[in-house]
Amino acid sequence: MAYSRRGGDAQPQERLFRLVQEGRLRPLQEELERTEPSCSWQVKTACPRRGGDTLLHSAARHGHRDILAYLAEAWELDIEAPNRDYKRPLHEAASQGHRDCVLYLLKRGATVDCLKKGDWTPLMMACTRKNLEVIQVLVEHGANPLLKNKDGWNSFHIASREGDPEILHYLLTVSPAVWKTESKIRRTPLHTAAMHGCLEAVKLLLERCQYEPDSRDQCGVTPFMDAIQCGHIDIAQLLLVIHEACFTAKDILGAQALHKAAVTGQDKAIQFLVASLGVGVDERVTSTQYTALHHAAEEGHTSTVKTLLSLGAELEAKDGRNRSAAQLGVKAMDGRRLGRARSSTGQESKGPWRRGQ
Repeated sequence: MAYSRRGGDAQPQERLFRLVQEGRLRPLQEELERTEPSCSWQVKTACPRRGGDTLLHSAARHGHRDILAYLAEAWELDIEAPNRDYKRPLHEAASQGHRDCVLYLLKRGATVDCLKKGDWTPLMMACTRKNLEVIQVLVEHGANPLLKNKDGWNSFHIASREGDPEILHYLLTVSPAVWKTESKIRRTPLHTAAMHGCLEAVKLLLERCQYEPDSRDQCGVTPFMDAIQCGHIDIAQLLLVIHEACFTAKDILGAQALHKAAVTGQDKAIQFLVASLGVGVDERVTSTQYTALHHAAEEGHTSTVKTLLSLGAELEAKDGRNRSAAQLGVKAMDGRRLGRARSSTGQESKGPWRRGQ
């Protein structure tokens, strides 16, 4: 059965991808055996509709080692072929935790530290999952844990977000200096583990690494602030006891952990700071003179407003522009109503969207 570049019956290249994805080796072989030499481009070229993937990318992504070997050996597909994101098949196998596919590609000579878009290596991709075996295979074949992506994250930093103590322990064992890293905005693995609530990882980092107490990122945020603003009180307590964190430290705008908890609506964290640690409920942000109540009202966190008032927050406190929390709350409510009205009429904001980290 011959294939035509102009498309014959039912998009033959798509049919090949479907067989690979489903792991159907024998039907794939039968299909390809009917392919005329002049139409071998269907097998060897990337598919525009699939982000520039080759059949090898698909086989590696779905963990079909037998199909991977068949395509690489019988059809001599390029194991280093990149897709539009510059991912190689090794990136796909590593990111999905397919150890057999990773091992096969490495034994075939795949470059272990090849870079995809954003300068991610296969080891970095593997560290986004809790799959120690794949990480071990990559390191044993020469992967460098110290390499950084475009944001300044190395593999250890990425693994700290997942928080698997075994993986972090392994990386520290094979590369003892791997913890000495920070992102381009000066965030450390301790910041990241604290933000994402990885208690066991934080314990390991405090035990095995030598991070400075209250190390600050580019915005002046400390790991303690990260833990508090995300509601991870157990981690905040650990940082206080083991790391001697300062619970009244301020960021570059002069905001404390209390203010950050008010912004994110973390009522229990606020109670912990005020009732247990003695933080003043009306502490102000240096740059704006906001209290925590101002922040909670502006964000529309009704329960947080109630929590702060129950802890004695001053209702009539004014910010640097002589506005009370109630005034900010009304303004924010009007803004949300306007946004809903625009949405219901099909109007969209043309300004840029800004996302927090």
